[in-house]
Amino acid sequence: MDHQFALIAGAALAIMIAASVFSRRTGVAAPLLLVGLGIGASYLPGAPTIHVEPELVLAGVLPPLLYSSAVNLPVLDVRRNFQLITWLSIVLVIVSAVVIGLVVHWAFPSIRLSLAIALGAVVAPTDAVAATAIGRRVGLPPRLMAVLEGESLVNDASALVVLRTATAAIAAADTFSVAHTALDFLWAVTGAVLIGLVVGWLTVLLRERLDDPVLNTTISFAVPFLAYFPAEEAGVSGVLAVVLAGLVTGSLGSRRFSVRDRQTQATTWTTISFILESAVFLAMGYQLPELLDAARDETNPGEIGGIVAITVGLLIALRFLGLAWPAIGNYRHRDEQGAQMRERLDQFEERLDAMAPADEREETRLAWARRRLARGRADIAFEEREPVTTRGLVVIAWAGMRGVVTVAAAQTIPVGTPHRATIVLAAFLVALITLVLFGLTLPLVIRRMGFEAESAEDKRDAFQSLLRSVGETALDTVGPVDEQTVDGIPVDPQIATMLKEQVLPRMLTGVREVRHARPDTLEQSLVVQRRYLDAMRDALGSERSIGAYSSETYRQVQGLLDSFEQRVGR
Repeated sequence: MDHQFALIAGAALAIMIAASVFSRRTGVAAPLLLVGLGIGASYLPGAPTIHVEPELVLAGVLPPLLYSSAVNLPVLDVRRNFQLITWLSIVLVIVSAVVIGLVVHWAFPSIRLSLAIALGAVVAPTDAVAATAIGRRVGLPPRLMAVLEGESLVNDASALVVLRTATAAIAAADTFSVAHTALDFLWAVTGAVLIGLVVGWLTVLLRERLDDPVLNTTISFAVPFLAYFPAEEAGVSGVLAVVLAGLVTGSLGSRRFSVRDRQTQATTWTTISFILESAVFLAMGYQLPELLDAARDETNPGEIGGIVAITVGLLIALRFLGLAWPAIGNYRHRDEQGAQMRERLDQFEERLDAMAPADEREETRLAWARRRLARGRADIAFEEREPVTTRGLVVIAWAGMRGVVTVAAAQTIPVGTPHRATIVLAAFLVALITLVLFGLTLPLVIRRMGFEAESAEDKRDAFQSLLRSVGETALDTVGPVDEQTVDGIPVDPQIATMLKEQVLPRMLTGVREVRHARPDTLEQSLVVQRRYLDAMRDALGSERSIGAYSSETYRQVQGLLDSFEQRVGR
C-alpha cells in the first residue's frame, strides 16, 4: 500500500509539472489540462479508487492555500479596492448562494432547501488562479488583477460561512433561516478578524526575533493552522482568520523580516500553493467518473443537467447584474465624489496649517494627520489614474471561474446526506464548465476591451521618483555622512568621502554595483551603509502607508533595497 501511494504521488507530481510546462507554452489554462488529465488517468487499467476525506480537504488544503495567497497580496490593494471587493465577495456571494438554493429547491423539490443552498454556497466563490494567470499574459491592468485576487480571498470565507450554516441545517432538520445565517456571518467575521490579527501579529513578533530562515519557514507552515483551528473551535470562520493572519504577515513581514526570510518564505509557499492547487484540480478530474456513477443511483442525467444548467445560468446572470450596480454608481458619481473629497481634504489641510503644536505629543498627532491627508490625496490620484471603468467591470464579470474552493468545499457536504453525490457532481461540473467557458474566452474579452498598458518609461519614472523620495527622507533622518560615528569614533574621512561620492549616490539612483572600502575600514563603511539602508526601509514603509505609487513600484524599490541589504549584511 505504501509503495502504491508513493507511485501515485510521484505520478501526480509528474503530471502537475507537465501540465504547467504545457500551459506556459500553449496558453491553455493549467487547471483545464489537469482536469482533463485526471479524467484520463481514472480510466487507465488498474487505476485505484481514491477517497479523500472532506475534513482533510477543508482543514488540510484550504488553510495553506488561502494563507499563501493572502501573504502575497498587498494590503494597499485591498484598502484601495475595499468597497468593490466587499460587494463582490460578501454581498454577491450571499445573494448568489440563497438565490441558487431557492431556485434549485423550487425546480427540484426532492433536493432539500438546506442542501440546495449548500450547493449555492459551494459554487458562489470565484477562483482567481486561472483568471490572473491569463490576465498577466494578455496585459490585464494591475488594479483589476488586485480586485480579482482580493475577491477570491474574501469570498471563500463568506461562502464557507453560508456552507457551514447550511450543513448544520442538513444535520439538524430541514430548516434554513436567512436571519440566522446573517447573524452567524456577523459573528463569524468579527471573531475571525480578531483571531487572525492576533495570530498574525504574534507569529510575526516571534519570527522577527528568531531571524532564522529555517525556523521562520517552519513557523510559517504552522501559521494557517494556528489561525484556522482556534477560530473553528470558537465557532467563527477559520478561513477568514487564515486570510487575516496572512495579510498581517505579509504587511508586517515586508519591514520586519530579513531578505533571506522573505525570499525563503516566498519560494516555499509558491511551491506549496502550486502543488495543492494542482492536486485539487487533478483529483477533481480523477473523481468525476466515480461521481457520475454514484449520482446515477440517486437521480437521472436529465435532472443533473437541469441542476447544472440552472446553477451556471444563475451564476452568470447574478454576476453581471451584481456588477451593473457599481458600473452605474461609477458612471453617475465618480467625478462628483472626487470633487467632494478633494474639497474636504483642502479644508482639512487649511485647519492643519492653522495649528501650532505646543508640545511633542501634538507634533506627533499633527504629523499623523498630515500622513492621512497625503493618503487621501494619493487615493484620489489613484482613482483618477486607474479608474475601474465599465470595460474593467465587464472583464471582472467574465472572470467568474470556479475552481479549487468549489471543488474542495463540495466534498465537505456530510457523507450520507440524501442526493449528496448529485450535488457534489453538480458543483464539479459547474466548476468545469466555468473553467472551460470563461478560461478559453477570457483572453479574447480582455484584448477586445483595449486596455492601455503602462509604458516602460512611466514605470521607470515612478521607480526613480519613489527611490529619490525614500533616499531624501533617509538622508534627513540619519544626517550627513561627515557627522557619522561608529562606537563613538568619527568615521574615517576617506570612508566618508567614498560613501558620499560613490556609495550613497548609487543607492539613491538604483545602481546595484557598490565598491567596498579598504579591509581595515570596511566595518565602518558597512555600519554607515546599514544606517542609511534601515532609514530608507522605514521611509519606504511610510510611503507605502500613503500609497502615492503602485504596488508594483513599491515591490521594485523593496527589491532594490533587498539587494543592497544582501551586500552589506544585517
